[in-house]
Amino acid sequence: MIAPETFVQKMQPAVQQAAKLARRLEGCVTNRPKAEEATAIKAALTSSDIAAQEVILSALAEHFPGVALAAEEQTPRVATFPTHGDSLVVIDPIDGTLNSYLNCEGPYAVMVGLVNYGVYDAALLALPREGIFLDAYRGGGARIAYGDGAARPVQAQRTGSDVLVSYDLPTSIGVALASRGYTLRYGCGGAIAVAPLLPGVVAGVRVPVTAPEISIRGKIGALIAHEAGMFVRREKGEPFLLELAAKAHALLVAADEKTLGDLEYALSQRSD
Repeated sequence: MIAPETFVQKMQPAVQQAAKLARRLEGCVTNRPKAEEATAIKAALTSSDIAAQEVILSALAEHFPGVALAAEEQTPRVATFPTHGDSLVVIDPIDGTLNSYLNCEGPYAVMVGLVNYGVYDAALLALPREGIFLDAYRGGGARIAYGDGAARPVQAQRTGSDVLVSYDLPTSIGVALASRGYTLRYGCGGAIAVAPLLPGVVAGVRVPVTAPEISIRGKIGALIAHEAGMFVRREKGEPFLLELAAKAHALLVAADEKTLGDLEYALSQRSD
C-alpha cells in the first residue's frame, strides 16, 4: 500500500508542472476528438491532455513503479502500468477539456487521486487558470497553495453567493437556486467538487445528465472537500462516499449547513 502523505509529497511537483503546461498551451491547441466516445464532451481531446498526462506518468513511474493505473487518456506510458492492484492511481490530466479548457467557459482542473484497497486516500487537484493548487489525504486535512507559494491548511468558509454548476445542469434546478438568491457559474466536475474554496463561491452542484453517475475521476475532488470541512452529499442527502465502487448520481458541496439545505431544495425541484 502507498502511504497517502508520501504520495501527495512526491506527486505535488508533477501536478504543478502539468497544470502550468496546460495553462501555457491554452489557445494554442485544437480539439482532436476521440472517435469511440458517444458525446462531444467525452470525446474532446487536445495535445495538452496528452502532454499533461505524460508529465504525471513520468513522475509516477519514478516514484511508484508498478502501481495500478486508471488514466483518462491512452498515452504512451499507460501500457507500462498494471490495471489492478491494492493501490490504484486515477488521473484526469485536463478535466473539462471541451467547455472549460477549449471554450474557456469556466475553470478546468488537473486531477490525480490515490485509491488504497478501494477507497480514496489522497488527492491532488489544480485549477490552472486560477493558479490554485489543492491537496489532501484522508485524516490529514486539506491544503491550498496559490501560484508558486507554499501550501497551507485550508477550511471552507461561506463567502459570496455564487454556486459552481455543471454545464448540463437541469434548468429547473438552476431556476430553484436562483430563486434562493444564488448566482450560477459553470465549471468542470473537479472544480465543482472544491467550489467553496474558490473566491466568492459558496457551493457546487453536479448532476450528470449525459452520464449515468459520477465517475471514479469525479470523486477525486470529493476527498479534498471532505478534508476541508465541507458538507458533501449525494442526490438524496446521503453522505458522498469515497469508496471507488460507491454509486452517486449527484454531487453537492457546501460551505455551511444553510447552503446545503438550499442545494437539497433545488434538487427536489427537478422536473426535467
